[in-house]
Amino acid sequence: MEMETFEVTAQPPQNSEPVVLVIGKMDGMHLGHQYLLNEAKKIASSEDQIAVYGFSDHPKWVLKGDSEYASSLSSYQDKIRLLQGHGVDRYYHVHFTKEYAKTSPEEFVFEHLSQLNISHILVGEGFRFGKGRGSDAQGLAEICEEINVPVKIVPHLKLNGEKISSTRIRSLVHEGKMEAVQSMLGRPLEITGVVEKGEQLGRELGFPTLNLGDIKEYVEVKPAVYLGVVKLHREAPEHYYTLISAGYRPTVNGDSYKVEAYMLDFSGDVYDQTVSVKFLRHLRDEVDFKGMDALVEEMKQDERYAREILGLSS
Repeated sequence: MEMETFEVTAQPPQNSEPVVLVIGKMDGMHLGHQYLLNEAKKIASSEDQIAVYGFSDHPKWVLKGDSEYASSLSSYQDKIRLLQGHGVDRYYHVHFTKEYAKTSPEEFVFEHLSQLNISHILVGEGFRFGKGRGSDAQGLAEICEEINVPVKIVPHLKLNGEKISSTRIRSLVHEGKMEAVQSMLGRPLEITGVVEKGEQLGRELGFPTLNLGDIKEYVEVKPAVYLGVVKLHREAPEHYYTLISAGYRPTVNGDSYKVEAYMLDFSGDVYDQTVSVKFLRHLRDEVDFKGMDALVEEMKQDERYAREILGLSS
């Protein structure tokens, strides 16, 4: 059954079906978010649907113009796919704007949430809401008592004593620590885009790469070379181990951030096709080589190292 999605600019549409509601931005759908959803499933009766009340742009980007928060760990389409994969029946996608930020805690509950037939609400213990982030999870529970909706406050999930959070994962992505990212997401970091024609320099050097177009929605990965996997979104999906170059390509005087992937043991044309690039492991940082010969030699070494890790013949 396909998940129902609702684009919300203010109040969600009225709904009479009973729902267990999880509230949160859900950026990245990491293990903490998955834990929240699992707790919701435990509470839900056979009549309840699992619903998520999520938010679009980050408040720090909307209200303060902090460009660090202009991007996300997962795109909107990624989030839809992941939510549905974790058993969510309904998703209310709230567009966070400067006007929406003026909503008081009471207005949020009495006017917005009251549109829904809620049997139970779940939020993480760090949840804050309302104008100026003026209320917290306990405040939500107290206000919801007036509409007879119980609120469960779910404690932070920790990994090796460290709180799992989107903020922490963003930092790890900027540091290129993909194994740590995977441990908190519960899966590799993934970027999806349409393959566009580049300068075809890689093809001339013997390393034809696919270039992902329009990936500004995603948090920038540290400029480096990574071992990863490419998924081709075909009728029968295909997967290939790959070397991923993320960064500015200083050796060829690159002037913009790009993600390029050289698929091992693949030949063919994937222009204009949708692909997903999954980051498994950092191999080396981006380097400004002194000439193309040195770059090609390093790329050959990168491939040998990747094949050695994977146990693949050259």
